Amino acid sequence: MELGGDGGVCALLRQVEGPAERRLLELSSYGMIALGAVSALLLRFIPMPYGRYSSRRYGWLLPARLAWALQELPSLLVPLGLVACGGAVAAARPNRVLLGCFLLHYAHRALIFPFLIRQGKPTPFFTFVLALLFCVFNGYLQGRSLTNYATYPPGWLADSRFIIGFLGWLIGKAINIHSDDILRNLRKPGETGYKIPRGGMFEYVSGANFFGEILEWFGFALACCTIESLAFALCSLFILGSRARQHHKWYLEKFEDYPKDRKIVIPFVY
Repeated sequence: MELGGDGGVCALLRQVEGPAERRLLELSSYGMIALGAVSALLLRFIPMPYGRYSSRRYGWLLPARLAWALQELPSLLVPLGLVACGGAVAAARPNRVLLGCFLLHYAHRALIFPFLIRQGKPTPFFTFVLALLFCVFNGYLQGRSLTNYATYPPGWLADSRFIIGFLGWLIGKAINIHSDDILRNLRKPGETGYKIPRGGMFEYVSGANFFGEILEWFGFALACCTIESLAFALCSLFILGSRARQHHKWYLEKFEDYPKDRKIVIPFVY
């Protein structure tokens, strides 16, 4: 499907641009928050079926690397397509920086992280489809907001909200990557089974990688100051917090010597 031209996707996007679409993005953001809250409730009773909880009950199993790469890719490609189409504010420097933060995360998630996985558990098809649809939806939500509707005053990149938010995004990303690296290196070549993760933020919480990503997206939301970015941050908190709770409970049941003073996902708090 062509992007440009009178009958291309870009032309269609220009036709739907306006107050009605802006309102639709806002309503979609509220829907994302509700989706996260409902998912968190369900996950208290049903483990998210991937990773150590993977099960054939949710469809045939896809190789972990393939599933991760394909499901995360829309969050990279959809915003890039929106950037290619231009947009009312796409060329503004704050918008380019913020889009760059979002794209950098998903470039790592789709193009680098999957190939670092070591003997990952296969992903059920149902879980893969849900993740894929979410990434299409969120890629459009964040990309459309930042290319067409989010406007910033002169000097926004020097504003305290942007600076604090960007630092939160950067620190969260570093924690997320470092924690993933710790998890990957728990087993030596040829070893099987699970071990207690140690080092870094794992000394404080069971879900250190989840904490990093939650911090990352709340920093992004502060730097953006849009309802779309806030919705994504809250949805991430609900879902990743529930995932971390499952892990914490699993660790306590599996390891008698698991550190009892570790919190679940928020250091010193929860």
